[in-house]
Amino acid sequence: MKVKVCGMKYPQNIRDLEGLHPDYMGFIFYPPSPRYVGEDTELKTFLPSISIKKVGVFVNAAYEEIIKIRTDFSLDMVQLHGNEPIALCTQLKQQGIPVIKAFSISSPADFLDTKAYVDVCDYFLFDTKTPQYGGSGLKFDWQILQAYTYHVPFFLSGGIALSDVEEIKKIAHPQLVAIDVNSRFETSPATKNINQLQQFIQEIKQLNTY
Repeated sequence: MKVKVCGMKYPQNIRDLEGLHPDYMGFIFYPPSPRYVGEDTELKTFLPSISIKKVGVFVNAAYEEIIKIRTDFSLDMVQLHGNEPIALCTQLKQQGIPVIKAFSISSPADFLDTKAYVDVCDYFLFDTKTPQYGGSGLKFDWQILQAYTYHVPFFLSGGIALSDVEEIKKIAHPQLVAIDVNSRFETSPATKNINQLQQFIQEIKQLNTY
């Protein structure tokens, strides 16, 4: 099982996390977020030295903006966390950019929204349905994951904490490939608790994907 740590921002915290070998780091380019990276010029020069796959998280951003930020910050992948159209996913895929499309989940019916995107995304991400775009620290009922039957592999997100490891171990879904964490591992917005993440990453990486 892979691990994505989202909402990274500060160079030393990023470097410390790199030493734990997560599979992905997420960087948020959505201005209302307290983890918004902004136009951090230090980060632009620092990120190319990071060996972990870097994911840019966007909410309803234009194609041109995404492409520019991807280049400026040396991003490997793009995560679309808003109400982005299929056409945008297609444009990004045509540029050879791996795409993660996020969907807000509260009931089995919400998985129907993924159908139109199955041919234009590399991964889906299932987060808890809330009024804001992610970062709520809230979980949804993971039992309804069994209602997802498409072939696109997915990341599980939404309020996941160190205390959830045993429950994660019980999830037996063939398309679950990664766990996405953020606010429940923070000491303050965008500053991650490295000790907690070390324990979490060690335990999750021992799990097999199905």
